[in-house]
Amino acid sequence: MKEINVSGQKRTDVGKKASKQLRKEGMVPCNLYGEQKDKNGLPEAMAFSASAAELRKAVYSPHVYVVNLNIDGKEHKAIIKELQFHPTTDALLHADFYEINETKAITVGIPVNLTGHAQGVRDGGRLNLSIRKIDVTAPYKQIPEKLDIDVTDLQLGKAIKVGQLSFEGLEIATSKEVIVCSVKATRASRSAAANAEEAAE
Repeated sequence: MKEINVSGQKRTDVGKKASKQLRKEGMVPCNLYGEQKDKNGLPEAMAFSASAAELRKAVYSPHVYVVNLNIDGKEHKAIIKELQFHPTTDALLHADFYEINETKAITVGIPVNLTGHAQGVRDGGRLNLSIRKIDVTAPYKQIPEKLDIDVTDLQLGKAIKVGQLSFEGLEIATSKEVIVCSVKATRASRSAAANAEEAAE
């Protein structure tokens, strides 16, 4: 996985008014959920703020990043857990991070990368990508930047489901029944098939 550096400062005032002021200053209110637990055994959040400009590189990107957070001089490795955006401007309003280490398994959505030239496309069909990411579980060091899926043998009218896939060292968390990609018939492919049938007769 790619890594990116973000620096932040702890915040003590976590009210709406303080958050609004932070955003005016070009900062984003954030939480880091880590090993620390509260009295109910739930993950305890560390409230901090980070520059919207620094976060932009990690947020508005097709890549999934390990974020090296430097909060008041202390280093934390994390992944983005949840993001909140303004409904009309798409500006980042809030970010939640989840602290990770080299041994703890995490579940994260990794981009799908189709490789090869599908047989069904050569026969006149159209390749259709149904999902852009597949959720996988593993320690972060074992997680690749993308999941390569070879579609060379994919026939016209056929699909590849998540359950048909396997990747070394990764446990797939997305449902097995989910369709990753398929080759749909087009007018040209149907016409070619009809012509072939006529010729055969």
